[in-house]
Amino acid sequence: MEKPRKLGSVKDEDHFYHQGALELLVFNFLLILTILTIWLFKNHRFRFLHETGGAMVYGLTMGLILRYATAPSDFESGTVYDCEKLKTGLPTLLVNVTNQVYEYQYKREISRHNVNAHQGNMMLQKMTFDPSIFFNVLLPPIIFHAGYSLKKRHFFRNLGSILAYAFVGTAISCIVIGLIMYGFVQAMVQLSQLKKGDFHFTDCLLFGSLMSATDPVTVLAIFHELHVDTDLYTLLFGESVLNDAVAIVLTHSISIYSPKENPNAFDAAAFFQSVGNFLGIFAGSFAMGSAYAIVAALLTKFTKLCDFPMLETGLFFLLSWSAFLSAEAAGLTGIVAVLFCGVTQAHYTYNNLSADSKMRTKQLFEFMNFLAENVIFCYMGLALFTFQNHIFNALFIFGAFVAIFIARACNIYPISFILNLGRKQKIPRNFQHMMMFSGLRGAIAFALAIRDTDSQPKQMMLTTTLLIVFFTVWVFGGGTTPMLAWLQIRVGVDPDEDLKTETATQAANNLERNTTKAESAWLFRIWYGFDHKYLKPILTHSGPPLTTTLPEWCNPVARLLTSPKAYGEQLKDDDTDFIVSNDELSVTCAASDLSPMPAQNRMDPPHLPTKENIYEGDLGLGGYELQPESAPGQSQLVSSA
Repeated sequence: MEKPRKLGSVKDEDHFYHQGALELLVFNFLLILTILTIWLFKNHRFRFLHETGGAMVYGLTMGLILRYATAPSDFESGTVYDCEKLKTGLPTLLVNVTNQVYEYQYKREISRHNVNAHQGNMMLQKMTFDPSIFFNVLLPPIIFHAGYSLKKRHFFRNLGSILAYAFVGTAISCIVIGLIMYGFVQAMVQLSQLKKGDFHFTDCLLFGSLMSATDPVTVLAIFHELHVDTDLYTLLFGESVLNDAVAIVLTHSISIYSPKENPNAFDAAAFFQSVGNFLGIFAGSFAMGSAYAIVAALLTKFTKLCDFPMLETGLFFLLSWSAFLSAEAAGLTGIVAVLFCGVTQAHYTYNNLSADSKMRTKQLFEFMNFLAENVIFCYMGLALFTFQNHIFNALFIFGAFVAIFIARACNIYPISFILNLGRKQKIPRNFQHMMMFSGLRGAIAFALAIRDTDSQPKQMMLTTTLLIVFFTVWVFGGGTTPMLAWLQIRVGVDPDEDLKTETATQAANNLERNTTKAESAWLFRIWYGFDHKYLKPILTHSGPPLTTTLPEWCNPVARLLTSPKAYGEQLKDDDTDFIVSNDELSVTCAASDLSPMPAQNRMDPPHLPTKENIYEGDLGLGGYELQPESAPGQSQLVSSA
């Protein structure tokens, strides 16, 4: 009897792997359809449905087919046994059946009312991804690409506003959604739709934190295609990039918040522990990602890897991936680490790469971002039909829609009002309306929701999150172009020309306020001076030689760390003054006869890049050469690129 059992087992295993190949084939065809649809949309300039919305449509269609057109396999049908002695699910279970011990591993929880419908359909089970795939495989390329492709020059001009929206705005959104949802949960308890104690206030805050992760990929793609106003694009893109990182760490901090007595009561000790955990994880992840980027910069600077672009690209990729894995292994957040690794790599390591590696890394991560993003949105469509534990509750879903709209309004409008009190260039009302409209939910919210579906409240959260993602991507994403026209937001803007014109205007009109601007921007001036004098020369081939910026007793170390290329790119002694003020990083020239400054108080002028791309290589400031016009007291700003 032993031999037939083994043969049957091998046959079943072969069938299992065949279904695995079929699963991958399904996703392959979905991606092929998505790519062809994208080409069709771009060819006909169709902007009412973005590629991500199309991917979800195809996923929904395929999920519908798999759900109702595939039959359970006979050999997979199982039996439910009651184990009264087991209080919780075990990761591994050893079962003795007639002196034969079998090992079973935990996969997931299945609702009792769904057991009969799905216990034998292996196809549906295999189409339900392990949540670790999202966080370890699909999300890192998306987040790294966001940091690596960041347009730093525009990002840093609006850094204060972006930080306010990302940190303060996300916290406001989380609290508002949590409070509103707690009210709806109490109503559900009164209507006997929930048992009292099943859904705690911490669960509502958890839902608020994951729904605070905005993902306006659809809107940003249309913005990029139409060349929408640079400041609006930067505010929205910067907020979404940092907002994802904040929401992930915030969700983790809330999940470990555990009051000692009543889960619905406020516990000061547990609260401060969660706040400390949030700050510690965020800071540690930031340090981890930056450290790996610095290692990559030093390796590419002090080795001849640039002679072998394939090896250089491979090292760049593996060190970037290691930042994510190291953060996860250390109990930090890999998504935050890989985001700041991407930003730091773009600022330092990119300048050391060969021309081939620069092109390859850009194209590699752009392709990985495209593929991972469309896989996630295809899977969202599939999950509506293949996930086995959906809980649809109309009152909870309605409350969630109300909560996210109110929370987005409480985020955008009050923060914009406060920021405009100090900004030189105000955030206009139509920008605020567009940012309010662009609060879509997407991959991050879904990945956070599907990460833990063990309890009934979290299963309800996943179902509601899916519906919200569908609605916002289809309705808000499709309405982006008409909304831009209705709000009269300018399109067809060249970012470089826009920044150059604005900077030249400021240089001509605001010379008399240079001192005031410099005083109000001391923090950014200190950072830029430190970065330009020390970090760039240490980590890249550009910048002034360290022998001119470090004390004389450091000359041996300075000569060792300074690239030979730096000695051939000395800066000219011009009268340039870098002014950073009110979320703006601008370059103005203070003519000596209008605003004289002692030579010892002036900052060293920035390095003029020769071969590096000004758009990628500097801290959003670039290098500029000032040439005097014929008229006295006037200055002309000319890009050195």
